[in-house]
Amino acid sequence: MSGPSRIGGDRGQLRFTFDGQTMLAREGDTLAAALLANGVSLVARSFKYHRPRGIMSAGIEEPNALVTVGEGGRTEPNTRATDVFVYDGLVARSQNAWPSLAFDIGAVNGLVSRFLPAGFYYKTFFGPPSRWMLYEKVIRRAAGLGKAPTEADPDRFEHRSAFCETLVVGGGMAGISAALDAARNGGRVILVEQDAILGGSAWQDGVAIERAALADAGVRVLLRTTASGVWDHGFVTLAERIAEPGQPPAPGLPAQRLWHVRADRIILATGAIERPLTFAGNDRPGVMLAGAVRDYIRRHDVLPGRRVVIATNNDDAYRTADAVAEAGGDVVAILDSRPELSAVAAKTRFAVFTNAFPLEAKGGAKGLTSVEADIWTEKFSYDADLLAMSGGFTPTIHLHSQAGGKLDWRADIQAFVPGAGPDWIASVGAAAGDVAAIAPTQADLPDPKHSFIDFQNDVTASDVDLAWTEGYRSVEHLKRYTTLGMATDQGKTSNMAALSRLAGAAGVTIPQAGLTTFRPPYTPLTLGTLAGADGGGHAAPNRRLALYDRHQRLAPLWQPLGLWHRPRAYPIGQETLHQAAMREARAVRTTAGIVDVSTLGKFAVKGPDAAALLEIVCATGIAKLAVGRGRYTFMLREDGMVMDDGTVWRLDETDYLLTSSTGGAERMEAHLSYCHRVLAPHLRVSIVGQQEHFAGIALAGPSAREILGALTGIETPAHMGLVQATIAGVAVLVLAASYSGERAFEVYARGHDAGPVWAALEDAVRAAGGCPYGLEALEFLRIEKGHVVIGAEADGRTTPHDLGMAKMVRKAGGFVGAQGLARPALAMPDRCQLVGLVSDDAIPEGAMLVAHAGAAVEGHVTSAGPRVLEAGSVALALLAGGTARLGETLIATSPTRGQDARVIVTAPMFYDAEGTRYRD
Repeated sequence: MSGPSRIGGDRGQLRFTFDGQTMLAREGDTLAAALLANGVSLVARSFKYHRPRGIMSAGIEEPNALVTVGEGGRTEPNTRATDVFVYDGLVARSQNAWPSLAFDIGAVNGLVSRFLPAGFYYKTFFGPPSRWMLYEKVIRRAAGLGKAPTEADPDRFEHRSAFCETLVVGGGMAGISAALDAARNGGRVILVEQDAILGGSAWQDGVAIERAALADAGVRVLLRTTASGVWDHGFVTLAERIAEPGQPPAPGLPAQRLWHVRADRIILATGAIERPLTFAGNDRPGVMLAGAVRDYIRRHDVLPGRRVVIATNNDDAYRTADAVAEAGGDVVAILDSRPELSAVAAKTRFAVFTNAFPLEAKGGAKGLTSVEADIWTEKFSYDADLLAMSGGFTPTIHLHSQAGGKLDWRADIQAFVPGAGPDWIASVGAAAGDVAAIAPTQADLPDPKHSFIDFQNDVTASDVDLAWTEGYRSVEHLKRYTTLGMATDQGKTSNMAALSRLAGAAGVTIPQAGLTTFRPPYTPLTLGTLAGADGGGHAAPNRRLALYDRHQRLAPLWQPLGLWHRPRAYPIGQETLHQAAMREARAVRTTAGIVDVSTLGKFAVKGPDAAALLEIVCATGIAKLAVGRGRYTFMLREDGMVMDDGTVWRLDETDYLLTSSTGGAERMEAHLSYCHRVLAPHLRVSIVGQQEHFAGIALAGPSAREILGALTGIETPAHMGLVQATIAGVAVLVLAASYSGERAFEVYARGHDAGPVWAALEDAVRAAGGCPYGLEALEFLRIEKGHVVIGAEADGRTTPHDLGMAKMVRKAGGFVGAQGLARPALAMPDRCQLVGLVSDDAIPEGAMLVAHAGAAVEGHVTSAGPRVLEAGSVALALLAGGTARLGETLIATSPTRGQDARVIVTAPMFYDAEGTRYRD
């Protein structure tokens, strides 16, 4: 037997390698077709038993032929050889085999398969956690798929949005016809096809003419594009391959593109997937789907075998017999499981046997040698190098199901078909059930342990039987116990066979046995495609400050803070982070400094009832605030815990500005909306978030008032006052507020106008001997002053009483959280309360507070830092009953850092307790 070969002998001009061996391919060949044309039957090893595997299908349903394609950062493991087109220079490797594909030591797993049944891992790997580290190494080495690349991907990916009246998924003849009809009825039409050509299984028959008609009708055609998921309201994600796996994209183009498409109507022409048959050795190289054999012959001029046995339960496989014969192959026998000849079978010229089933495919790693069959209960053997099987067709209903569509059972095809669904989605062609009818007959399996149902995860018929015996009888339990349908192919070729066997064991019909959920994506997506342009960094949006360029020229150390990046410090020369931060903090204490505070939440609250709404939102008094004045405030959750803090400023009679913490801007926006829409919809007030509209610069230090006065030419406002002014020709709002403990002002300007304002302030500050400062210095300054921060001291478990702010709470109530705050348990004296800590040693942040070694933990350090102008360190902490324990000596211990510090409990303010400096 000569095995697979290229019909006509033209090997092609494209060079590629497989496991280091150079081969030739034709333009338009898939890797699978090229391997078959080069006589390669063995292409992979199975997941668990490392059994030899060949190519089974010709499409995305391929469960066996998983390979690694590409090199370096372009390496893509677990790629289906049937879904990558050969290009010159393609490098492909087999995976999950050692030391080689032909001689794989892991194949010993197959010899002990009776000790590795379904669910064996649930029964085997017990013991202390330390033992799992050993188990994990063994499991990962013994089983698995390809290895992930370790180098960065050099290519870029992108996302694109599109809108259309009609989206047609599937470029076969049914899809082409649907797209043309939709285009003639008017509106935008998009047709997507995961293959590189249109036409599906009828790709030769007049498709070129239809392609021209599509272009004339204005249909946008996207090839190599898979509809990965259907979401709510006609939203569909499409994954487009612009370059093949491992192939450098053309200059200026991304490797892949993820489309976000909104469509008024979706037509699914996704076809159907041929089902394999279940018999011993059905996973061997040389056992293929009948439709795949026909595709390789007619599309790629590749004959996968010379002596062919065909096993079927439907008429479609007879078309494969004709194709084999036309290509010069010998159809040894057609095993038809139906007891009587169909009209198609009766007309064929080949030897047909009814009531005939394959019992076993025999052979080795190099391929198939013979087929044993049961024909009317008698056994026969046929010499063959190819077994083409067809167990019927399963309509591709994944997207219909994802859209919320129901499924109906069709007994004549033994498959689920699209049922009732949203009115904006419809299925046509094979996807709607237009496939060959079958006879659901099957001989008893003499060897269920070697009869595979899920080829990719090595799940056999006996595994399904074992799951039933052990009580895993729900289809969802069966899936998880056996891992059936959980591989990268998501059970595309295995689900119906599994349901059939489960239903048989239960004595029910397949619909009664149930069906697992179809979840996106339809085929695997690379992480790069999902990330799009965000690849190389965090997947979340990266917000830049309006003054980013001003900071960048000072070469700061950037610190992520929520979605923002803010300067942590501005080192000079060889300064460390700590040295730079201390220099900056001392400048603020002695002269002046400026810091970017643009990321603070900022909300314009306007209207006749603006004060009334703020009285609901804020726990402090607002209504009596005079125009031109501001006040520190905080907001509570409904359970009385501090949610956020900030300042509120009265700009005019009905015009307020509310600020909040950087990390809480989105949360505060939602809270303000809730308070207005739900709690007080009758109030006449408008709320507009202005976090990104205004840039903010804080000027702080003993020289701040003089610097600001010289730049504005007006009298600076008193503490918690405000004034409109101009700096460098730019209109600004000046708020007199201090976070550092020094005289300070916050200067706000529109973001695109703020550059000259920063430049003027920076020049004036440097002339006075100061400098810009970052978050690290800001942290040192605020800890010395005892200011709390959301997330550290206000950690979601503390009330205003716990934080020493009880006197600020409005006694009349009426604000969110007032009732929760009144609970007696929140006034207990043993609650964790805010205190200060001082020490001659460095206090480890996050350290536990104990009375002595081995004692119970009584609190923890929330923030810590060095004194700015003095020796030693200070910290803020939450300590049980803390306000009554001033003067006590405790130990701050951090086992993870290996640090301890003896600390003295003090009031939580270490600098200018009288407040004279920020009022000066």
